[in-house]
Formats: sequence, C-alpha cells, structure tokens
Amino acid sequence: MVSSIEQRYFDLHTGSADRWATAREIFPDGVTHDGRRMSPFPLYGTHGEGGVKWDVDGNRIVDFWTGHGSMLLGHAHPEIIRVVQEQVAIGTHLSMSSDLEIRWARLVQQLIPSAEKVRFHSSGTEATMMAIRMARAYTGKTKIIKFEEHFHGWSDYLAAGGAGLGGIPQETLSTMIVLPPNDIGAVEQAIQQSDDIAGIILEPTGAHMGLEPIRPGFLHELRDITEKNGLVLIFDEVVTGFRVAKGGAQSLYGVTPDVTTMAKILGGGLPGGAVAGKADVINMIEGGNDPESRIAHNGTFNANPLSAVAGIKALELVANTDVNERAAAMGERLKAGLNESLTKLEIPGCATGINSLIFLRLNVDADQADPEKNLNAARDMRNSDDAEMQTQLNLAMLNHGVHAGNAHGGARFIMSAAHTEQDIDDSVDGIGSALADLRDQGLV
Repeated sequence: MVSSIEQRYFDLHTGSADRWATAREIFPDGVTHDGRRMSPFPLYGTHGEGGVKWDVDGNRIVDFWTGHGSMLLGHAHPEIIRVVQEQVAIGTHLSMSSDLEIRWARLVQQLIPSAEKVRFHSSGTEATMMAIRMARAYTGKTKIIKFEEHFHGWSDYLAAGGAGLGGIPQETLSTMIVLPPNDIGAVEQAIQQSDDIAGIILEPTGAHMGLEPIRPGFLHELRDITEKNGLVLIFDEVVTGFRVAKGGAQSLYGVTPDVTTMAKILGGGLPGGAVAGKADVINMIEGGNDPESRIAHNGTFNANPLSAVAGIKALELVANTDVNERAAAMGERLKAGLNESLTKLEIPGCATGINSLIFLRLNVDADQADPEKNLNAARDMRNSDDAEMQTQLNLAMLNHGVHAGNAHGGARFIMSAAHTEQDIDDSVDGIGSALADLRDQGLV
C-alpha cells in the first residue's frame, strides 16, 4: 500500500519517475552510485546555485548532500567557474607536469599538518587504496586494522567488514582486521596476536562521516600505540579534510597521523584525490627504491589541470577566508533548530555533529549518541535502525524541499558556506513538517 508520503512524492516528481524508468534499462538499479538508490525512485537534477538546487520537475531543494560532501563552497561558485573556464580554453590534459600541481600540493602542505610529501589521485577510493599499500610497502608487513562501519571506498581490501563483498577473494579479506571503534583494548589485543600488522586506518571523526562518533581520546591512544609498535597510522580525511577545520580532523584534535587521504573539497567540486604524509612513507613510490618494494603508480587524470585549478581556488578560499566558519555557523543553526523542533513536536531524538557535519537521530537521546558516555554508542544506534522510518523520512523531507543524506535512524546534513540563514530556517520548517508527516503515519 502506498503511503501518503509516497503518494505526494510521486505527484511532485513525475519527471524523475519517467527518467528512472529509462535508466533502469541502462544501469544496475537505474543509478550510477549506490548512494543514489532510492525507493520508489531517485531524483534527477538540473542545476544548482549556492546552497540550493532544482530537479527536473522544477522543485527547489535546499541541498545538504552538497556533492557527497565535496561542495563546501556551494554550487556554481563564481571563482570556481572562472578558473575552470579559463583552463578549459588552454588545455585539459597536456600529458606533462605543470606549475598547477606544484601550487595545489603546496596548499595541501600549508593546511594539512601531516603533509610532508603529496601524491595526487582521481578519487578518495584510489587514495585509500594507495595509503594502505604504502603502509604495507613501508613496513614490509601485510595486515591492516580498520574499524566497524568506517567507510574507505569500495576497493577489495577496504570493503572488509561491510556488505556487497561479491567477487572479493577470501585471501584478500583475510589481510584485514576489523575491530570495534573506541576500544583501545581490542587494538592492543590484535597487535599482541599478530606481528604482521602494517597499519591502522580510520575516519577520525567516526564512521559514516562522524555519524557514529569516535572519542577524541581514542585518536591519541591510537597515535601512541602505533608509534610504540611501528605501525603506520592513516587518517581517512576524504570528507573531513578542509571541512571540520582548515587542517582537517588532525588539526582539530591535535593528532598528526603518518598518512592522510583526501578528496572531495580537495578538488573544488571536480574529481581529485591525494595521499599525503611522512616523506619516508610517501616516498615508497620513488623510482630509486628496490623494485621489489617500490610502489608503481600511474593514473591518467592524476593532478589534471581542470581539477588542479578548481582545487587550488577551493584551498585558497579555505586558507584565506572564513568559509569553514560560515559553514560551521550554519551547522550550529541547523542543529539548534532541529533540536527545538523535536522538543516542540514531542518526538524523541536529537541533532548532533561537529561543525559542518550534522546528524538527526530519531529515538536516540544525546547521551546514547555520545561515545564518551557510552562506549557502544555506535553499535546501539545502528541496531536501533528502522528501515521503513528511514525511507519515509527521506521522502518526506524531499517533499518539503530538503535533500539530506541517509543515516542510521535519521539523516545526515553536510553544510556549505553558501547556505544562508534563510536556507536553514526554511529547512528547519520543512523538516519539522516531514517529522509531523511521519508522526501521522505512526512511524515516530
């Protein structure tokens, strides 16, 4: 039976429904990214400006997906448009090194504390693949520790512990050790049980961009234990880099890893990734190394000029303006507004988050979501997930002009510096209406 929320979604988005019917004949599930799968069908967009975008049916939507986290500057930023247009006119791929890659890397070094050396890639998945390979080559060891629900792209090794493992040999998965987060005792035990561990990788704010938070103290404990045991500590800052602070989570929490992976904001909204870190580790790529231990690395679009100019401009704005502060201020405004709405509507839940990464969780209070007070907070929240409520919430928010990311038991809001106070206030009203719709259906 179709719910009233679903019926309104159908009525508002007939153009998207028609396009999805065609796309299903071309793409698996009718989409080109797992994160865009939606029931009953995904939306199709036309254009964006600042903190908003429009779909093919002409609906104006406040955008809190922001290019999967890459659009800190918002849509169609005039400076990004200018530099990309200028570069298109003079060359998109010269098959040569360029001044642009030097300027881009220097900005990474200026902002990211761990960046002694830099190597560019085309995506976050490529960057994390390279990071664990560097750790293995540098230490001469095989295994990598990762944490439950921490996302590092779709590569064979780093998919371990997740779903969708079809086609990955068990021999590959056996080189990964998947542990519960926030438990340094589990890490110590794993290290004691194996002398073949090369490194540890994690999202430094916690799984799913911080939805399931990490205790800041856990980062310091990991830094201590990796230094003591000669392991490479890798921060996956594909999302958090240049966002939670100009220098990423490592700057915010005062913990410098050996290796950092970056993408999203790094490319100014265009494809781009990078691995940066201690020179000795990154230099495993250098040609003078033993051929048996050296890492070969190609990539047609590494540091390509279009991504480079967009990335340079984005990082210049991060370094020299208040874009981080503006995005964080809008995050705080949204968080306060959502918590006030939950109270007024008498719906159990809370809005949490760091700076410009905000999460709405239903049927969970602030203490339950706090890893400092509840070591099993992440697991508890995940186990309380209600798939039907999640689906209906997502559709209801879109019906009211708000596009947020999926999250266990709620929604994820990735802020941009282009969101205005009016965007936030309109969104709080829209989300409040969506929550009322859910309550009318008996889902909250």
